[in-house]
Amino acid sequence: MAERSQYEELARQLSAIGAVKRGLARLLPAECPPGSTAVLALLDRYGEMRMSRLAELLAVDMSVTSRHVAHVAERGLIERQPDPGDKRSRILRLTPAGKDLLDDLGRRSADLFAHHLKDWSDDDVGQLNAMLARLRRDFGDCRAHATTRTPAQ
Repeated sequence: MAERSQYEELARQLSAIGAVKRGLARLLPAECPPGSTAVLALLDRYGEMRMSRLAELLAVDMSVTSRHVAHVAERGLIERQPDPGDKRSRILRLTPAGKDLLDDLGRRSADLFAHHLKDWSDDDVGQLNAMLARLRRDFGDCRAHATTRTPAQ
């Protein structure tokens, strides 16, 4: 186990990561704030699903999820179809326009990281990715555990 001072420094570093998140958020178009982008990214990663599953993956209340879903649906980035197994529920699905927006944001994010981390080696970036994934996993992030694409969860 690491010494307490190491954990204190980790807490400081993670707190300061807000500058990186703000830089990434500046890439987002005004009509697609971070919560909306998260909805699109999760539908892209895990496939179609019910709103309850999306709320679980977002780790937010159903009312917050509903607002995000309404926002992206109004812009044609996702579609809501009746669930054949439960007519009261809706299945959320990414549209081609939503996929195109995500692809564009992915390219822009990668360009931003490439610019700021141009002096980093491939190994350095790989280690950071591996350690961040491990940190999320050890904190019990439900998204880190949801590895299968099963429809209508």
